[in-house]
Amino acid sequence: MSSSIKPINQKAWLLILPVIICVAFSAILPLMTVVNYSVQDIISPERTVYVGTEWFKQVMRDEELHSALLRQILFSLAVLLIEIPLGIALALSMPAQGWKASAVLVLVAISLLIPWNVVGTIWQIYGRTDIGLLGVVLAQLGIEYSYTGSATDAWVTVLVMDVWHWTPLVALLCYAGLRAIPNAYYQAALIDGASKLAIFRYIQLPKLRGVLMIAVLLRFMDSFMIYTEPFVLTGGGPGNATTFLSQYLTQKAVGQFDLGPAAAFSLIYFLIILLLCFILYNWMQQLGQQARTEVNHE
Repeated sequence: MSSSIKPINQKAWLLILPVIICVAFSAILPLMTVVNYSVQDIISPERTVYVGTEWFKQVMRDEELHSALLRQILFSLAVLLIEIPLGIALALSMPAQGWKASAVLVLVAISLLIPWNVVGTIWQIYGRTDIGLLGVVLAQLGIEYSYTGSATDAWVTVLVMDVWHWTPLVALLCYAGLRAIPNAYYQAALIDGASKLAIFRYIQLPKLRGVLMIAVLLRFMDSFMIYTEPFVLTGGGPGNATTFLSQYLTQKAVGQFDLGPAAAFSLIYFLIILLLCFILYNWMQQLGQQARTEVNHE
């Protein structure tokens, strides 16, 4: 008895060919160019000298880089610690249905529609002590505030600006996750006499773990690459108070035209983001696994 084997149609790969081409031109080729620059000393467009890992060693000994990395990590951690709980609270307070739900969704999403450079300009005007609402109110209250003269005020202003701009993204993700929870869970909880805190702890929060993982990773990666808003608002100052990694890299590549060290630094920057996202993802996966184990035991 002979069995006929149906040939596999390989033409389906042609459907993803445009994607592969776009990724090659937008990611792979630029990355290979950066790798080439990171091991070359570019004396002129016609003359380059191979230096191996010299630029990487120079970058790793750069104390300004260490300071920028520390500021970046502290900023990203502060963003996550503020925006994730605030986004969850905002999503829980939003109406679930009706015209009010639609109106609130539109209002919450407004800040996400504003371009990054415009956000920096808005807060630049908002914090001025002569015409800005925030600056004038703080001045009338007797509070000394100057995001251009105080490192602490500048750092806090950039943080608050980012919270204002991106917390709605976390809220919208959590809102979508809450709406995806079947009503049967809530009905069973009401029958058992569960409180709102118990419903959040044992129903809503476990069901939101997947959404929260996406929100944490998105906000971490975006905050770790922040550039436009603090550049427009403070220009990285006063001093280097708000000079994060992306702006430090831009100063290296564009301001000083050190293409070799800038390329080496950009590769290190890329690897740092990948490593931290990998650690964060695995940590959240372990927390989710532990939570599921606890629920099963109960």
